[in-house]
Amino acid sequence: MGLLVDGQWQDQWYDTKSSGGRFVRKDAAFRSWITADGSAGPSGSGGFKAEPGRYHLYVSYACPWAHRTLIFRALKGLEKFITVSVVNSYMAQDGWTFTPEEGVIPDPLFGADFMHQIYTKADADYTGRVTVPVLWDKKTGTIVSNESSEIIRMFNTAFNGLGAKAGDYYPAEHREEINAINERVYHTVNNGVYKGGFATTQAAYEEAVVPLFETLDWLEEKLSSSRYLLDYGATEADWRLFTTLIRFDPVYVGHFKCNIRTIGSYSNLSHYVRDLYQQPGVAKTVNMAHIKNHYYASHDTINPTRIVPLGPDIDFSAPHNRGQMD
Repeated sequence: MGLLVDGQWQDQWYDTKSSGGRFVRKDAAFRSWITADGSAGPSGSGGFKAEPGRYHLYVSYACPWAHRTLIFRALKGLEKFITVSVVNSYMAQDGWTFTPEEGVIPDPLFGADFMHQIYTKADADYTGRVTVPVLWDKKTGTIVSNESSEIIRMFNTAFNGLGAKAGDYYPAEHREEINAINERVYHTVNNGVYKGGFATTQAAYEEAVVPLFETLDWLEEKLSSSRYLLDYGATEADWRLFTTLIRFDPVYVGHFKCNIRTIGSYSNLSHYVRDLYQQPGVAKTVNMAHIKNHYYASHDTINPTRIVPLGPDIDFSAPHNRGQMD
């Protein structure tokens, strides 16, 4: 784990002392948008037109934020438009690397050994964390975005005119409700598990974990009367939640001490996860070996032995009952 300071790599863990033991996530640094005509999006600069073969996506199978972008790439059929590289599951003193491992897809653009080299290709003096996903523009030689929530919205619409699959996961008429769900889920669930797991004081841990399970209880009740979080059908709110839920019992319960309840103990949530996992193209984006190896082996401040648990044994392909709610 580390970061770049003025373009120089430094091996440095998160600073929780200055925040009372709390984990504080920094905002993404690159915030431009791919659009159908290359005009500027809601942030950043313009010039990034949707074109086949122009963009390259760097991801980790382990990372829930990067996982969102892989799912949308699959849902929208963008594999033919956007190439991909996958980093090694183990992240240590060199950060994300392309060290060979089953599932790794090397960097075809620069032959990079480390993900931080991609960041300094875009900005030689970059200062900040080196995260995934990263959406790279081959034409201008820079990073378009490293903000997952915005990348999935680009994938949702920008390539529609070029033959992307049908489906709108952020429909205009439901955006207010989607945004409200996203807001709560991000702070208490998506980022909540990290705030609990990376906390270095008891107070900071409890401050994160209690709201986490209050939201899971709320979601369980919400899903008692609807197949998805909205009656409309699956939206980005469901997929943003899914990447945390599928990691919850295998990783967050034990490794991050988010163990008041398991997802398996929630009837609606556990069936809901299987429903989403079984949507076309989604299962191939889930690599549980990378997920478990990353968390348990990489975070030696939390798991100094780096022993990776064998369980739990969860069959995400097992039948679910969500179709009865249509």
